[in-house]
Amino acid sequence: MSNQIIRDHKRRLLVAKYELERMQCKAISRHKNLPNQIRYEYFLKSSKLPRNSSRTRVRNRCIFTGRPRSVYKLFRVSRIVSRELASKGSLIGINKSCW
Repeated sequence: MSNQIIRDHKRRLLVAKYELERMQCKAISRHKNLPNQIRYEYFLKSSKLPRNSSRTRVRNRCIFTGRPRSVYKLFRVSRIVSRELASKGSLIGINKSCW
């Protein structure tokens, strides 16, 4: 496994761990009817969460090669690997077309 895949996996675990807390802080800090002091406290609380627990830090990577671009979300594999798997018949319901 490449280093990027391991790092991305750790980020996904952090996102899952802090997801509820981040959503609560975000909702309270954006609530217009609450006093500004409380909203600001929750804004600071959300900024103290780990950076890698943010959803935007997660990168879709191929689970076989670690390639960050042209990854199909459904299978989490890159276009190159998906073509090889389709040729072998490993992807159910998908076959490589030829004409």
